[in-house]
Amino acid sequence: MNEERFQPFIHESSYVDDGASVGHDTRIWHFCHIMSGAVIGHDCNLGQNVFVASDVRLGNRVKVQNNVSIYSGVICDDDVFLGPSMVFTNVTNPRSAVNRRTAYVETHVGKGATIGANATIVCGNYIGAYAFIGAGAVVTSNVPDYALVVGNPARQIGWMSEYGSRLHFDETGKARCLETGQLYELKNGRVVRIA
Repeated sequence: MNEERFQPFIHESSYVDDGASVGHDTRIWHFCHIMSGAVIGHDCNLGQNVFVASDVRLGNRVKVQNNVSIYSGVICDDDVFLGPSMVFTNVTNPRSAVNRRTAYVETHVGKGATIGANATIVCGNYIGAYAFIGAGAVVTSNVPDYALVVGNPARQIGWMSEYGSRLHFDETGKARCLETGQLYELKNGRVVRIA
């Protein structure tokens, strides 16, 4: 069966520079700017006032809420959620009078991860697949797959399922998502989905 695909929708108030790549069925809403060299996958949704810099890569089905700037050096895998007004950085020691355009540090957000409203991701860190960053958290180090982190600086307080439900592991190191029935295992400080 062939899926019907549609050209991206780009609101008339937004700018997509020549050389940017935008996938089918992606929606770009009011007052956005996508720079040349940016790559945005299919079925993405970019809310109002989103900026995407050159060399950014967004996977498929990425949702970017209002007022998010995604700077060079950021890579988001498929199914990532970026909450309203969350912040990425791309230089560890910025100064207005010093040009550090060759010193951008990569930040990688893994498949299915959620970054809550007003969270800040300090550059150079990896956000694991299906990790959940709480609203307002300030992430200053790598976040494991499936981890739930909150606070400033962000600290891990638990684990989340792929569906976005809190996981509670029993004495055997197993946990089941209460919404989907998916089974997870916690072993040596790492969570994997096993069924």
